[in-house]
Amino acid sequence: MAETGKPADGFKRGVLFWIGVLALFTAAMANALRVATSGAIQHGVFDPIDAAHSGQMIGGALGAAFGGFALSLLVVSPLLDIVGVKRVLIVASLAYVAGSILIIAAPSLGGDVPTLITAGMALTGIGWGCTEGSINPMTAALYPEDKTHRLNVLHAWWPAGLVVGGLLGVFLNAQNTDWRIEIALIIIPGALLGVWAATQQFPKTESAALGVSFNAMLMEPFKHPTFWIFFGIMFLTASTELAPGAWVDVALTHVVGMQGVLLLVYVSALMFVMRHFAGALAHRISDMGLLWFCTLPAAGGLYLLSVANSPTTAIIGATVWAFGVCFMWPTMLAAVSHRYPRGGSWTIGLTGVAGAGAIQFVLPKLGAIYDQAKAANGGSEVAAAAQSFQSVALIPCVLFVIFGIVWLAERRKKFGDATAASVAAE
Repeated sequence: MAETGKPADGFKRGVLFWIGVLALFTAAMANALRVATSGAIQHGVFDPIDAAHSGQMIGGALGAAFGGFALSLLVVSPLLDIVGVKRVLIVASLAYVAGSILIIAAPSLGGDVPTLITAGMALTGIGWGCTEGSINPMTAALYPEDKTHRLNVLHAWWPAGLVVGGLLGVFLNAQNTDWRIEIALIIIPGALLGVWAATQQFPKTESAALGVSFNAMLMEPFKHPTFWIFFGIMFLTASTELAPGAWVDVALTHVVGMQGVLLLVYVSALMFVMRHFAGALAHRISDMGLLWFCTLPAAGGLYLLSVANSPTTAIIGATVWAFGVCFMWPTMLAAVSHRYPRGGSWTIGLTGVAGAGAIQFVLPKLGAIYDQAKAANGGSEVAAAAQSFQSVALIPCVLFVIFGIVWLAERRKKFGDATAASVAAE
C-alpha cells in the first residue's frame, strides 16, 4: 500500500475546502464564458482581420488559456510548499482579474488585437494553473485517506462553474449583450477568491507531511519511471474531456440548431451529479477500472456529436460523452497521488501539466481541421464539425487499450502479492 501522510489537523478543513471550490468554480466559469463568447470574438474581431483563418485564430486563443494553465502549473507545483498555498491563490485571483481586463480592452488598445486577446486568455489560464497547482495537493493533504472521493467532489464544482458561466453566456447572448460584459463577469468571483484566501492559513502538502525533502520530491517521478505512463495517459484523457468542451460552441452552434454552449451546460450538470459517486465506484472496481469503463462512452459520445444534426441528436451524443468523461480528470489526479504520495504537489502538478499541454496542442489542431474541412467541402460547417469531432473520438479508443493494460497489470501484481503473503503466512 502507498505511503500516506496524516490529515492536516489544526486547520479549518471545511473552510479551506470551500476556498478550493470557489477557486475551481472561478476557473470553470471563466472557461465557460470564454467558450460562450468565442463565436462573437471569432466573427466580430477575427473575421474582419482574416476570415479564412479565423477558426484557427479562435482555436489558438482558446488554447492559450490552456497554455497559461500548463506553464503556471509547471512553475507552481514544485514550489508550492516554499511559496505557500495562500500566496498562490492570491496570484490566481489577480490573474483572473487582470486577464479578463486585457481581453475586454484588447479591441480598444490598437496594435495586434488577436495577440492581445490571446495574451488575456493566457493570463486567465495562469489563474487556472495556480488554482489547480494549489487546491489539488491541498485537498490530498486535508483528506489523505479519501482522495478519490474528495478530489471528485472538489472537481464537481468545475462543471458547476461551467453551468453557471454557460447559462449566463446563453442569457446574455440572447439579449445581444456585448461579449466584453460577459468576460467582465469573471472578475467578480476572481476578486472574491483573493480576499477570502488572504484571511486563512493553509497546510503544507502531503510530501511535506511525510518529511520528504524538496530534492527528494523533485526526483520522485524520475525514481519511478511508471509515473510517466500516467503522465502520457493524462495527455490523452484531457484531450478527450476538455478539448471538445471548449470546441462545442464554435463547431456545433450553426450545425444542430442550438447554441453549442448549452450542450456544455447540460453535460456539466450531469458531471456535477456523477462526480459525487466516484469514490464508491472506484472502491468497487479500482480507479484504473473506473477509467477503463469510461473510455467506451467517451468515444461513442464524440462520434455521435460528430454526426449530430439537430438538438435532439446533439443532446443524445452529449449525454453519452458525459458518462464517459465525467470521472477522468479528478480520478487521474487521485490515481497519481495514491501511487506517488512522496511526489506531493510536484507529481500531481506534472499530471495536470500533461493535461493542459494536451489542450494547448489539440485546440489549434481542431481549428485547423475545421478550417480545412470547411474549405474542402464548399464551406460546409456540418462537414467541418463532423471531421473535427471524429478526429478526437479516436483518442478514447487508444485509452481503452492503455487503461486495460494498466488495470490488468496492477490486478495481476496485487494477486501475486496476496498469494506470496498467503504462502509466507503458511
